[in-house]
Parts: sequence; C-alpha cells; structure tokens
Amino acid sequence: MLRQEVGHRAALKVTADAVPLRLAEALALVEPNRLAWCVVQLRSGAVDLRWRCRTRRPCGHEVVIEHRCPPQAREFGRRPEGAMW
Repeated sequence: MLRQEVGHRAALKVTADAVPLRLAEALALVEPNRLAWCVVQLRSGAVDLRWRCRTRRPCGHEVVIEHRCPPQAREFGRRPEGAMW
C-alpha cells in the first residue's frame, strides 16, 4: 500500500494499492469515493501519488487505485457488541 497526502492546497490523505493497473482496469474500478491516481517516480527514487491525468488516454505514468479492505477484514475493525470502548 502507498500512503500519502496528495495536493498542495487541499490535500487528501490517500491510501492506494501499490500494484499498478492498466488504465482501463483502473477506470473500471473508479467510484465516487474510490479514485485512480498517477504514480510518478521522483529523481530521488521515491514514489509520488498525483491526481490522475485528466485524459482518458495513457499519460505515461503508472496508475493505482484507492485501497479497499476486503469484506472479511472489515469485520475485525468493529467493536464487539456490548463493548464499552
């Protein structure tokens, strides 16, 4: 997973899958609260998530999709019934 604040003025906290997808696959997974992000390799070797290029054509960057935990993993984040914390 990749975690980063994206943007300079109104930054979003993004957690994205580290596995790049083809653009068509990523666009098929996009939903109102699940976005696709361009992955840019910096000169330092670090990775930088950026707003996906607005064109529907490939921009040359790898594309990742915002992470979604599988349904079975979400169950463990719930408080047990009757718990006081």
